[in-house]
Amino acid sequence: MADTLEPRERAFAHELAYGTTRLRARIDGLIAPHVSRPLVDVDSPVLELLRIGTYQIHYMDSVPAYAAVSATVDQAREEVGRRPTGFVNAILRKVALDPPQPPARIDSVEALSGWGSHPEWLVRRWLSRYTADQVRRLVEHDNRRPSTCLVPLGMASDDARAVLATHGIEAEFAAGWSPCLRLAGGTSVADALRVLPASIVQDPASNLVVRYADVSSGTIVADLCAAPGGKSLALSDRAARIIAADRSESRIRMVKDNALRTGRRLDLVVADAVRPPLNTVDAVLLDAPCTGTGTLARHPDARWRLTPEAIGEMAVLQARMLDAAAELVRPGGLLVYSTCTLEPEENEERVTEFLRAHGDFALEPSDAVDRRDADQGFVDSAGYLRVEPWRSGYDGSFAARLRKAA
Repeated sequence: MADTLEPRERAFAHELAYGTTRLRARIDGLIAPHVSRPLVDVDSPVLELLRIGTYQIHYMDSVPAYAAVSATVDQAREEVGRRPTGFVNAILRKVALDPPQPPARIDSVEALSGWGSHPEWLVRRWLSRYTADQVRRLVEHDNRRPSTCLVPLGMASDDARAVLATHGIEAEFAAGWSPCLRLAGGTSVADALRVLPASIVQDPASNLVVRYADVSSGTIVADLCAAPGGKSLALSDRAARIIAADRSESRIRMVKDNALRTGRRLDLVVADAVRPPLNTVDAVLLDAPCTGTGTLARHPDARWRLTPEAIGEMAVLQARMLDAAAELVRPGGLLVYSTCTLEPEENEERVTEFLRAHGDFALEPSDAVDRRDADQGFVDSAGYLRVEPWRSGYDGSFAARLRKAA
């Protein structure tokens, strides 16, 4: 159905769906005072409609309040039937007369999880290791619509920007050190990729992982969790050969499509990273499955699907993948482990445990990413790549370079 929408309608639907999901807890706080029973007792389809209507009323300036109420009531009649339309109409009219009032201070668990619209258990985890101000900035970052960046392959970013401009597509540099070009809001990514087919969609945090990996020119690299292929393609400028593997044919098909579009050669393999059927190579990239808590702005539904247990479950899987990846690295070779999560169990603790079990590997920080300034650098004192969303404005990411003894 989305493919049949006009660009303006598609953008509206995207903003409505993603925005309502991001601010779900805040929106529930706006609805609850006007409902005489707990929201958990409201039929799920009706509650979703109330959330959608509330988001339009208070967070979409292009929609007058009366139009949002009317459209939501019509949608309720169509999807649920006539019975709840009076309830929906009454609640949304009250919501429209009660504008949002942010708390005076957004530094408590209640404010950060309610107004900040994040699960309480996750907020508590973050407050145990970050300051309240850092967590506030993190949830604010997660509640903003993320920008979209392109990385040109085989072309200077200046030249790529000029080519986009000749087709009426505005882009700016994401940062002075980065090849990433940030597309202007409302830009069609499909149109930009048609103009620059030899480019990939990649956030600066992901591109930093590639820079930090700093694989030597002419090496053979195995990317064990390659889909959708962005890091493999970004590495292809230096590597002699990239073996891109992932666990299913559908995921490898995404890698193949991106490789064909960009004109880059990748050797594609359907393989489970826990049991990769490969020979030893010069370098292995393990961009491991993770809880993704560094990318909640880009994947707003993930915050509501995550459970505390998922962190430990992911850590077990990551440990198995690291053990398997270690067997593929030739003596003197490199293993790069990366995630897009902020959780230490999946990041530095995972690496510490790996090094304890694999005495032939050692952490080898990269000089390819500036580490001189604590506010601007992305490599911490231990040598890990660590991109923190509240400081950088990008997605969160983590990486470690692990050198195998020769």
